[in-house]
Parts: sequence; C-alpha cells; structure tokens
Amino acid sequence: MLRHKLTLAVAALAAAASLTSCSSSGSGSAAPAQNAGSGAPLITVKVAVSNSMGQGYVPLFLAQKLGFFRKQGLDVQVVNVSSGAQTFSLMLSKQVQGVVGFYDHDIDLVAKGTNTEDVVQLLQAPGMVEVVRADEADTITSPSMLAGKNVGISGRGGSTEFLADYLAAHNGAANIHPVGVASGATFIAAMQHKQIDAGVTTEPTISKLLSSHLAKVLVDMRSVAGTQAALGGPYPGTALSMTTEYVNNNKPTVQKLVNGLVESLRWIQQHSAQQITDAMPSSFYSITGKDAYVQALANQFGMYNPTGLMPTDGPQSVFRVLSAWDPAVKGRQVDLSKTYTDEFVKNVPAS
Repeated sequence: MLRHKLTLAVAALAAAASLTSCSSSGSGSAAPAQNAGSGAPLITVKVAVSNSMGQGYVPLFLAQKLGFFRKQGLDVQVVNVSSGAQTFSLMLSKQVQGVVGFYDHDIDLVAKGTNTEDVVQLLQAPGMVEVVRADEADTITSPSMLAGKNVGISGRGGSTEFLADYLAAHNGAANIHPVGVASGATFIAAMQHKQIDAGVTTEPTISKLLSSHLAKVLVDMRSVAGTQAALGGPYPGTALSMTTEYVNNNKPTVQKLVNGLVESLRWIQQHSAQQITDAMPSSFYSITGKDAYVQALANQFGMYNPTGLMPTDGPQSVFRVLSAWDPAVKGRQVDLSKTYTDEFVKNVPAS
C-alpha cells in the first residue's frame, strides 16, 4: 500500500514529550514505596500506554486509583507515549515491564519472531470508530471511498492503523494515506484544520468530534455486535501484554498484576458509568466535560471484559484481520497459543 509519510507537527511534539508517568503509590520520592498493610516495600512495575486518556485504559487507572495494585503489593508506574508501537518498543528494550495495549500487537510480534503474550484481556471489543469529516460525509459514506484520502491514526504501527488498513483493504480502498495525529485535542485539531479526511480513534475523542459536528460515523466498533458487523468476528482490544521471558521469570508478580486488573474489571461490572467517572481523575474528562464522558462510557460499556479471559475465537479472528493486509502476518503460520495465556486469570481468587 502506497504510503505518504505525513506527520503533523503537533504529533511530533507529542512524541517528543512522550515519557510521562504516574504511580499507583502516589509518591514522587525515589525511596521505595511501602505496602501499607505489611510495611514491606512495594514491587515496582512499569507499564506503558498510549493515549492514556482513552476509555480503553479505564480498568488500569481504576486499579491504580482504587488501590487494587497496592493491595497486591505493587507500585505500578504508568508511562504514557504517543502510539501503540512505541509502547511495545519500550517493553522490548526493557524500559518497561509491560504494555496495556491492543492484543493484535502480540500476533504481529510473534509472527516476526518476538515472543510476547497477553496475560489478561481487558476489552472484548476495540472501542474504536472510523469517522469521516463532516463536510465530506455526503461523498464518503463507506471505507470503500477512502482511496487516496488522508486517514488519521494515533501513530504509525499502532492498532488504529491496523484497523484503518484492514477496513480499507477489505472494502477495496487502495492507497489510503495514514497520518499520525495521536488522539484527543490533536486529532480534533486535525479534523478542524482539514488535515485529515477521516480517521480511526477512541472515546472520548469520538464523542467530542460528534457533539462538535466535526465528524460523522463510518464504522462503529465500540460494541461486540458492532465489531462483528464491521470485521466479521470478534476483535478483543486492550490487554496487558508482556514478553514471554518476563512472564516465565516473574510469575508471582504477573499474577499480582492480573489479580489487580481482574478486580478492576469486576468493579466496573458492579458500577454505573457515572460512578466509574466519579472515580477517575478529572483530567480524563477535561476535553469533553464530565457529562459527555459519562455518556461516552455508557455508550460503549459492553466493550469491557467481565472476566479477563480471552474471548472465544478472538485470536483466530484477529489473525484473520491481520492476514488481510499485514505483511508480517499475511501468508504465515502463527502459533496463536503463544500470543496469549488465560493461566493467570484462571488463578485469580473468587471475589
């Protein structure tokens, strides 16, 4: 597929200032954080994310905010970067121990000979929408009409690009031009200034675009049913991924991480969108406003995985989607059992 290397200056600035982190201990001190229950030092684990304000990361940040990691004896430090590809680069270079990002990266990496695996599946749908700029919505009514158009994505090599590429290839639109515009304010600005014709993004960016009449929906993948209609099968989204080497050498720590995240998933199922938003830092809804954030969360509540287990047929469906366009996967045999494990989720104590 022909690529025009289009990079917005604002996205470059975002990448340059990418390494920001927050800690579940709430301490900025260099001294080891202490476990309030036992007094023992907490185990520090660094986890990378991209677009930390996206609602796909709610289980991670709730586990921090509500103390689920701390209860497990962990100080989880979140490192925020501008694209999914960057998160996995940080993990492979051992700057972080894990990535909360899309499961599809694990298949892509295993196909390339790099062993990473999903240890808990947080989303059972992508929670993404392909939108078209409002002033072009009358002429671009499906992904098949995006040939030659600038399509906004979070960053090159990320899951928004994976799905943009698949929707284009599957619908016969050759030669789309992916443009890295991150998400949130930078994605919205790219629409406002007509730097992109369409794009794939997440909540709360989606709701802000729609309420501001800047964009309209082309393909809605915020629910399991919508994903099935768009992609022909399930597409489990955000997961905690780690290198297989780290998992094998640190099973007790991995189990503690999974325990905290599954507790967060269970908490989500027991609370309303309003209650979940009330528990989140106010910075997470600064772009949309609190009411719009609550509504966006309610609109895609079904994307959250109630169990943390990999959905049935999820790996096979994601592999099929990637095989349609990804040179690393297309025509290759990939042992999907190496791309995820349910071992740790099955060992989480009952609530």
